[in-house]
Amino acid sequence: MVEEILHHREKVLVRRLILEPDDATHWHRDVCQRVTVVLRGSALRIEFRDGGSPKLVEISASQVDWDTPSTHVHRAVNVGTDAYEEVTIFFLENIDAVPQPE
Repeated sequence: MVEEILHHREKVLVRRLILEPDDATHWHRDVCQRVTVVLRGSALRIEFRDGGSPKLVEISASQVDWDTPSTHVHRAVNVGTDAYEEVTIFFLENIDAVPQPE
């Protein structure tokens, strides 16, 4: 997994994320609103730490999603055959907020 902060000013943080096939994000919660732009990839499996049923999400390049906060601890696994890449704009509650705490 590659995570790179592209920009952080006041309450806006822009992050680039790359997951190679079978890579997973860390376990986290989504505590702020965000916009995600998919640059490449085909499918992610969302797994829930509490043992809930995984969710398969088909994706495509140029897909844009608006997401709201969630208290469920989860992670995303790249189940596609190619790398998954996204750029996400996080709208933080305060300047020092962590957008996806573990």
